[in-house]
Amino acid sequence: MGEVKSAFEKAMEKIQSIEGFSPEEREEFKDREKLRSLMGLFYKGELTTEEIGTEFKGMKPSLLVEAQHNMVDSIRSNSSLNELQQRKEGILALESLKARKNPSAIESVLKSIEKARREQTEMKERAIRELRQAVEQNPQLRLRPVRSADGRSVLQMPVSVDEAVQARLAEFLAEHEERYEAFFGQAIARLKKELR
Repeated sequence: MGEVKSAFEKAMEKIQSIEGFSPEEREEFKDREKLRSLMGLFYKGELTTEEIGTEFKGMKPSLLVEAQHNMVDSIRSNSSLNELQQRKEGILALESLKARKNPSAIESVLKSIEKARREQTEMKERAIRELRQAVEQNPQLRLRPVRSADGRSVLQMPVSVDEAVQARLAEFLAEHEERYEAFFGQAIARLKKELR
């Protein structure tokens, strides 16, 4: 079993490991540590868009792109609209610091992701409302198929409205989620392509 090390011991090991580095390698190591620290603050919501401009100013372009890619990689198909907005603002703030800027194309892709996420959320909420209404109005929809001893399916086990809605919603969403995931994957790929 491995030995548990204190933060001090880990820091000392890290210092010893960089002592053999060239000055350029040390500088790169320090830059990456700073980037990692700033990204942590960003994800915790402790770094505003204005602070991104201040803290990242003067960083190498490759690190700015790396930070943007890090933000893009943190976007998930089920990210909340607030998370998407935070990532969008961060990515665009970093883009404004680069010599070769491409904010309009990046913003366009980010807006399409936000729009798709919003539509996905609205579609799901609408489907839940409509399914609930249909199930409440038609008790037949609350019956679940049950296999009899001879292997035949028989509709007889009634379930609650919520259970019936969830079962039908899962079927409905499976198809829509697949299309949304495909769009989302393509949009993320386009976004990464625009970050240069």
